[in-house]
Amino acid sequence: MLLSNFSGFIIEAGADEAGRGCLAGPVTAAVVVLKDTFENPFLNDSKKLSEKIRESLRPVIEESALTFSVVHLYPKEIDEINILNASMKAMQEGILRLNKIPEYIIIDGNRMLNAKLGQKGSFGKIFSAKELALLKSIPNQCIVKGDAKYLSIAAASVLAKTHRDEYMNKIHEEFPMYNWKKNKGYPTKEHREAIRKYGPTKYHRMSFKLLPDQLELDL
Repeated sequence: MLLSNFSGFIIEAGADEAGRGCLAGPVTAAVVVLKDTFENPFLNDSKKLSEKIRESLRPVIEESALTFSVVHLYPKEIDEINILNASMKAMQEGILRLNKIPEYIIIDGNRMLNAKLGQKGSFGKIFSAKELALLKSIPNQCIVKGDAKYLSIAAASVLAKTHRDEYMNKIHEEFPMYNWKKNKGYPTKEHREAIRKYGPTKYHRMSFKLLPDQLELDL
């Protein structure tokens, strides 16, 4: 059973991302503050859930959360500041979009929220000094496999995954030959063969090795 709180603070946010290892599409972050009464026996790390269960959980989380946000960071920005920085920046943007400022933040993974604040580039959001100070002021903790340990991070993982999948399904209609509706931009053999045949699109991450000689992944 997942835990409801890590810090002891009432307004504790959980944050997670989806799509970091993809060749195409955005990296998507979600930040969620659940009510302290929230319970759901199906909620878990989104990777452990079927698509049907993830999709059924999304409205439950969104309707019952105290506050939540979802942020996409797109390929041009990923290429410029790198995927790790983009993942963190997306979470930082998500925190600033919440209706309530969290007293504490728990993040899935092994990188603290303020390891790098306010990444600047030619694309995307430019953080103000006030926003940077606010982000820096909120205590936070990274938790390895936190999406399988804490409800708020699991909720964030579900929202990040379902919102990103929705986006990939939409752009699939523009470029159906890559079958993003199925592979969601991950490096499957089918996806890479399509890149080999048709070339990359505006949705591909050009800083990634789109056609490696090995390590192809079948899903």
